Amino acid sequence: MPDSDLMFRPATELAAMVRAGEVSSRELVEASLERIEELNPSLNAFVEIDAEGALAAADAIAPGDERPFAGVPTAIKNNRAVAGKRLTYGCPLMKDYVADYDHNITRRLRDDAGMVIVGTTTLPEYGILPVSEAQLFGPTRNPWDLDRTPGGSSGGAAAAVASGMLPVAHGNDGGGSIRIPAACCGLVGLKPSRGRISAAPELGDSALTTDGMLTRTVADTAALLDVLAGYEPGDATWAPPPGEPFAVSAGREPGRLRIASTVKPPVPEADVDPMAAAAVQDATDLLTSLGHEVEQIDPPWQDDGLRELFGVVFSNHIALSIAYSATIAGREPTEADMEPMSWAIFAMIRKLGAVEGMAAAARLQGFARQLVALLSPYDALLTPALAERPLPLGTLDTAAEEPLSTFTRSGLFTPFTPIFNADGQPGISLPLFEGEDGLPLGVQLVGAPAGEGALLALAAQLEAARPWAGRKPGFAVGAAD
Repeated sequence: MPDSDLMFRPATELAAMVRAGEVSSRELVEASLERIEELNPSLNAFVEIDAEGALAAADAIAPGDERPFAGVPTAIKNNRAVAGKRLTYGCPLMKDYVADYDHNITRRLRDDAGMVIVGTTTLPEYGILPVSEAQLFGPTRNPWDLDRTPGGSSGGAAAAVASGMLPVAHGNDGGGSIRIPAACCGLVGLKPSRGRISAAPELGDSALTTDGMLTRTVADTAALLDVLAGYEPGDATWAPPPGEPFAVSAGREPGRLRIASTVKPPVPEADVDPMAAAAVQDATDLLTSLGHEVEQIDPPWQDDGLRELFGVVFSNHIALSIAYSATIAGREPTEADMEPMSWAIFAMIRKLGAVEGMAAAARLQGFARQLVALLSPYDALLTPALAERPLPLGTLDTAAEEPLSTFTRSGLFTPFTPIFNADGQPGISLPLFEGEDGLPLGVQLVGAPAGEGALLALAAQLEAARPWAGRKPGFAVGAAD
C-alpha cells in the first residue's frame, strides 16, 4: 500500500529518494493515483487522469537517474498541450480536441526534468476568472473548505497540491492565476518575470502571461524555475539569464533589504478584508525582526483609469485565445460555443479597432514603466495576496444577466496581482499565516525586474522563520487516515 504521506513531501526530496533507490517512481505514482481516486470525486481538480501512461513512464525511471525531478508525479494545466491528451481551455469549442504536440512546459517537465505526468487539471473557461468553475467541468473545490473556491485560473493544480494528490503541479499566470490559487490553498506561487519562461511553441512571447508551478516550498519553486526557465528557438524576447541557478540563490541569505509596503488596492472600489491588511502588518513585523527596513508607500495606481485599461488589454488577450481555439476548431465561434461572459468579452473586443487595442497596450506599458521606476529604490514590495477571503462557490457567475459585471466583480477579489503582469516584475504569494476562519492567509512579495533570485532568497528566509509546509487541510488529512 503506497504511503499516503509521500505526496506532502517536497518534490526535491522525493526525487532524491528515487535517485538513491529508497523509493521507486512507481511507488510515488501509485501514491498519487490512489489519492486522486480517493479525493478527486470531491475536489474535481482533474480534467483527465492517465493512470496507465503514468505507471508505464514511472517504470522506465531507474535509480540513479540524474534528472532533477526524475520519477516525481505532476500534472499540466489544461491550457498547455500534452501530446495525445485533450486540450480544452475549459471551453465547449475545444472539448474534444486532442493535441498532437507537446508544449515547451510539458517537454521540459517530462523529458528534461524526468517528471511523470499523471493528468491535466481544471481551469475556468479560457482562464479568465480567479475561480475554477468552468461549466464544461463543474466547480473545483478548495480542500480547506469544500464550499469555497481554490482560486483560479490554476485552481485544479492548487487543489491537487494542497490536498496531497500531487507534490507540485503546473500553472500559469496572466493576472494572478498562480498567485491567487496559491493564496487560497496555502501554497507557494511564483509568477516569474516576463520572458523568463518561453511561450513556445505557439507564441514568440506574451505581454501578460507566464507559466510556473504551484508548490509547498520555496526550494521546490526555485529548483523548478531552473528547469522551466530559458530561451527556446524562435522566442521574440526573453529575460536575461541569471548569474547562478535559482536554487542556489534561494539558499543564500538575502542580506538587509529595503522593502516597500502597501495595502492600498490598485482597484479603487476594492475593500481590503481586515485579515488581509493584518497579514501585511504581521509580515512587516516579521521582516523587521529579520533585520529588514520596511517603509509604507502610497502607490499612484488608482489613477488614470488603470483598471479599465488593464481590462481592455486582458480582454484582448482572451479574445486572441478564443480566436486561436476557433482556428483549431476550423470554424467561426458562436455564442453557443462558450459561456456568456466569454462571449461578451469576445464581442466587446471585436468592436474595438486594431489601433485602439494597440493604443491601450501602449498606454499600459507606459504606466508599467512608471511603476517600475517608482519601485526601483526598493528591493521588494509587500502587499496582500488577496483583498477577500477565498470566495464561496458560485460568487462569480459567468451566466449572470450582465455577464461583464462578473468580470468586473472578479477584480475586487484580486486587485493586487494583475498590475505585476502588466509591468513584468516577478511576484510570489507566500502562505505565511492562517486566518481566524482557519483558512490560509497569504501575502504577496514583488521583486525587481528579472530579480527572481533575490526574491526567492527573501521568501526562503521568511519560510525558515515561519514554516508552513507542514500545514494540511483537515479534509485531506481525514482522507489519508
